[in-house]
Amino acid sequence: MEKDAKIYIAGHNGLVGSAICRRLQADGYSNLLLRSSKQLDLRDQGQVRAFFSQEKPDYVFMAAAKVGGIHANNTYRADFIMDNLQIQNNIIDASYKNDVRKFLFLGSSCIYPKLAPQPIKEEYLLTGPLEATNEPYAIAKIAGIKTIEAYRDQYGFNGISLMPTNLYGYGDNFDLNNSHVLPALLRKFHEAKENGSSQVVVWGSGTPKREFLFVDDLADAALFLMEKYESSEIINVGVGEDVTIAELADLIKRTVGYQGEIVYEKSKPDGTPRKLLDVSRINGLGWKASTSLEQGLKFTYQWYLENTDKKGVVAKA
Repeated sequence: MEKDAKIYIAGHNGLVGSAICRRLQADGYSNLLLRSSKQLDLRDQGQVRAFFSQEKPDYVFMAAAKVGGIHANNTYRADFIMDNLQIQNNIIDASYKNDVRKFLFLGSSCIYPKLAPQPIKEEYLLTGPLEATNEPYAIAKIAGIKTIEAYRDQYGFNGISLMPTNLYGYGDNFDLNNSHVLPALLRKFHEAKENGSSQVVVWGSGTPKREFLFVDDLADAALFLMEKYESSEIINVGVGEDVTIAELADLIKRTVGYQGEIVYEKSKPDGTPRKLLDVSRINGLGWKASTSLEQGLKFTYQWYLENTDKKGVVAKA
């Protein structure tokens, strides 16, 4: 991509979009198109069409989505499928109709079957049932992947699809009801330390295994693939290693400096037993994640301390 190319980052205020912005700006890209959800409702086809017709971006990073953890996915099932379908359909179609030169779609590792063989290869997509708690979100993301494939087949649309593993980092959502497991635990342990609580309750058994990728590493991978990857086949982005939720909790406990006990609430859902991505395809192209989980947790906790108020609410972007 040329340094002065017009680049639209959909969802630039979110966890992923903000990381992509940071990376592009650090690399000298000077012509970024940024619109907040208040300025541009991506669910509204008319607004999206008008925006693309007026601005004519050269490249699009599709990082806008309605996202959340197990509780949010399972509670707002209609919102998760409908909002995501509307957002991605509008942006993909407008990108094609306005001659976007290359389009990058961000999917999710939850697109894969609940009981897929581990580590999960890209070809395991659509080979078995999904995890029930986040099925609406996963189906929306699968629809996005297939929409891009169809537009490529029929129209020659230059779109690629990345499947990131579980993400965390600067600008994460720390809401205890709607966030993912890592930021929720980080906040729980911090508040327990501040309040002098004797124990922290963790949902589930602690036995499921998860892979965690620092979001700035994903942004690095996104730029790498935008420049070097041309295939219609989806490509996994992860670290290639996972930890149990219990191991994660212990690591967060040490990062925060909490001295109390960890209690597991086994009546709560565990979700998928294991979700580790096979990253041999992207590693073979020359990209590997560079931030360890221990390093990434330290970075994220420091950001949390500097950017949230006493109630855990993000005070500034």
